[in-house]
Amino acid sequence: MCTLPEPRRLPGDLAMWFFILAELSVFAILILAFAVTQVLKPEVFAAGRAQLDTSTGLAMTLSLLTAGLLAALALQQVRLQRWRRGAGLFVAALLVALVYVAIKLTEYAHLGAAGLGLEHSTFFTLYWILTGFHFLHVLLGMVILAWLALGCWRVGLSVGGLESGVLYWHMVDLVWVVLFPLVYVIG
Repeated sequence: MCTLPEPRRLPGDLAMWFFILAELSVFAILILAFAVTQVLKPEVFAAGRAQLDTSTGLAMTLSLLTAGLLAALALQQVRLQRWRRGAGLFVAALLVALVYVAIKLTEYAHLGAAGLGLEHSTFFTLYWILTGFHFLHVLLGMVILAWLALGCWRVGLSVGGLESGVLYWHMVDLVWVVLFPLVYVIG
C-alpha cells in the first residue's frame, strides 16, 4: 500500500507572514530612499560613510546571523521534542543578539559625541532613520526570543508559534544583510 507524503505547509502563522511582508515593504521604501539619495549626493554619502567603522558593521552582522542560526537550531530541537535544549538555544540567541545591541549603542554614542546626529547631513539623517528603525525591530525580536525561550521551557507554545517567532528574527537578519553593505560598504 502506497502512502502519500504529508502536504507541505507554510511554516508559522499566516498573520506573521502578512506582518513580515508589511515590515519588509517599509524597509524597502527606506532602503530605496537611501540608495537613490546616495546616487544624487555621492560626496555627502562618501563623507558620511567614512565616519563609520566597517569592522563594527561586520561584528553586528555576525552577531545577528549567529543569533539567527541559534534560533533555527532551537526550532530544530523543539521539532525533535527536545524542549529544554530548544529553550537553551533561544537563550543563547538572545545573548548573542544582546552583543548586537551593545555594539550598536556604542556606535550610536560615538556618532552622537562626534556631532554626527540626525541633522548633520543627508547621509546621517537616513542612517539614523534606517538603522534606528532596524534597531527597534531587533529589540522586538529579542522580546520574541525571550518569549520563545520561556515557552520552550514551559513546553507551552505550539511549533507554529515558535516558527512565527523565528521567522520574525530571520526577517530582522535579512534586512540587516541588505543594510550592512548599503550603509557601511557600497559607495
